Amino acid sequence: MDSPENPSGQVVGMEQDATPTLVDVDTAVLLLGAGVTAITHPLLYVKLLIQVGHEPLPPTVGTTMFGRRVLYLPGFFSYAQHIVKVDGRRGLFRGLSPRIVSSTISTVVRSKVKQQVEVFSKRDDLQISLRKVVRETSHEMIIQCLSRVATHPFHVMSVRCMAQFVGRELKYGGIFSCIVKIFKEEGLAGFYVGLVPHVVGEVLFLWCCNLLAHFINTYAVDENFSQASAVRSYTKFVMGIAVSVLTYPFMLVADLMAVNNCGLAAGLPPHSPIFKSWLHCWNHLSHKGYLFRGSSFFFRRVPVTSQPCIED
Repeated sequence: MDSPENPSGQVVGMEQDATPTLVDVDTAVLLLGAGVTAITHPLLYVKLLIQVGHEPLPPTVGTTMFGRRVLYLPGFFSYAQHIVKVDGRRGLFRGLSPRIVSSTISTVVRSKVKQQVEVFSKRDDLQISLRKVVRETSHEMIIQCLSRVATHPFHVMSVRCMAQFVGRELKYGGIFSCIVKIFKEEGLAGFYVGLVPHVVGEVLFLWCCNLLAHFINTYAVDENFSQASAVRSYTKFVMGIAVSVLTYPFMLVADLMAVNNCGLAAGLPPHSPIFKSWLHCWNHLSHKGYLFRGSSFFFRRVPVTSQPCIED
């Protein structure tokens, strides 16, 4: 005889099937990350070319809010139009493949490491103390450093693929050809050029952002204020924007070191000096006043040292 069906068991089974599994969630996160990476790639492409100092379009004369005439370098849209004119629309996505791989690896590493860290840490969500902030920031730092070490080789590949626009080279193509080329010419160290300033910048960002947010929420926000909880929820976001400005030079130096002396015109004289170390690169940019080059897409003024006289 056939055993009677269990209606309750069917309901439970249906509920289990309807519940998204961890694999489904991870896949959705990976796909979302890849989509965001692809959409924002033209922004980072233009930013990278500005960082290496490539200015193919002449500046235009404009006026400040006080009526002073100054020279402005082309903004993002003008620069992007120039890239499309030279390489077509597909040219805006040069170097995208390594970035997608980097994003995927970063998501996986962060997820796995975060799970392991949470197993060995005792989380107290009810108490917000300085000790808790330091502990959680330390965990975030470990995750960030491991993620950077795992993904930095692909960052180097992407940067070099994009920097080829300057000299119109075809040295770096697909991911596998990039791996072979870099390993053959520079060895394993070539995949980690510029790693130190990148890690230093990210670690400083984490600690400054989290500690500043904690001190502001603890000592500056009054408990009697009706919107105190809302203010605290935005403090870390605002601090992130402010601190990212201060740590930007580390990201700039890391990108320049990834290109420097790799055989591309963007990293060789006369376009760029050959740097002995990332500190040498930092000192050079600081002396020239270029430590924040590429930090803005709009209203980019020509540096004062290179401005010609503007006649009426």
